[in-house]
Amino acid sequence: MNFEVKALRADAVVALVLDAADEGDAKAQAVAQGYTVLAVRAKQSWRAWTRRGRAHFPLILFSQELLALMNAGLTVVEAVETLAEKETRPEARKTLRQIIRDLYEGRTLSYALQRFPADFPRLYVSTVRASEKTGNLGEAMTRYIAYQTQVDFVRKKVVSASIYPLLLIGAGGLVTIFLLAYVVPRFSRIYEDIGTNLPLLSQLLMQWGKLLQAHGVLLLVALGGASAGLAYLARRPATKAWVMRRLWQIPAVGERMRIYQLARFYRTLGMLLGGGIPIVQAMKMVSDLLPPALRQDLAGAAGKISEGRSISYAMETHQLATPVASRMLRVGERTGQMGEMMERIAAFHDEEMARWVEWFTRLFEPLLMAVIGLVIGLIVVLMYLPIFELAGSLK
Repeated sequence: MNFEVKALRADAVVALVLDAADEGDAKAQAVAQGYTVLAVRAKQSWRAWTRRGRAHFPLILFSQELLALMNAGLTVVEAVETLAEKETRPEARKTLRQIIRDLYEGRTLSYALQRFPADFPRLYVSTVRASEKTGNLGEAMTRYIAYQTQVDFVRKKVVSASIYPLLLIGAGGLVTIFLLAYVVPRFSRIYEDIGTNLPLLSQLLMQWGKLLQAHGVLLLVALGGASAGLAYLARRPATKAWVMRRLWQIPAVGERMRIYQLARFYRTLGMLLGGGIPIVQAMKMVSDLLPPALRQDLAGAAGKISEGRSISYAMETHQLATPVASRMLRVGERTGQMGEMMERIAAFHDEEMARWVEWFTRLFEPLLMAVIGLVIGLIVVLMYLPIFELAGSLK
């Protein structure tokens, strides 16, 4: 990534553009060249904008390979050096080399990782930091890999369930546009030559067809501009927050979203508890995973636990537990296996969510096909309605 560095050298202010892993790396490069750094900022470009939102560092693959090398007997430094040597992506290689430099300077692995928040999430860094206290880095890696794999599986299942409806909407929209922009105007000219009186709905349809034919390019540009504007708005955090608030207000959808968020919350919390992180600290760490509507409840529950209340009582009081979760939390308190029990709660709700998504998909897809068929069928009927009436008058 390129960084713009404003620096001082020989009583002159100069501007540099350096390729570095982060701002700290860019500053270090400038200092090594004899400059006194005044300011550092990331250089924005259209390529950087197109890559925004895409993780360029393969975190799960890195964790799996690091775990395999450590199980083979290599030290952490040797394992990271091996991964850096085989890495072909420039940005990932640069990140690994910076981690190696920090390790040779005597820094811990968690310290080296936390310098790259875009590549290593807080949960990952916290899991590694907790394992450094117990010496079970391999176990922590295994736990995080299993956690992230399950989270990705649930996310992919939800995304895959939405692909077919989107394809139906796209195909139906293209067919509708083709009928309105190509077929309807030709029927309109036929009816004008015949000179017959058209029903009101057929007249409206013909007017729409003429409009699309006469101003098709302008309407296409407007549609493209509107799509680009919507895509820009959809990327903004404020827009996402507004949409999420509206979805939460829908009773059936809001309840399912709540269960999905709670399942993710319990899975993450269980992973952190299994790694030896105290419950209150773990709850603060997972606060960012929850929507704003549940963060205040989480803070209240953490306060209750700090006061000596039980976890099950705190979760029930602040509505962070379903009836099933409440019972399982009480069992976890009796057995002392709270981390494992929270992962079981997450697994139960993930299965419940998967069943609901499957049911909703089976119900929604036929309804969507019926709606698209009705729209296309209505257009076809309105096109041929004058012909039907003309045939009836001839009889």
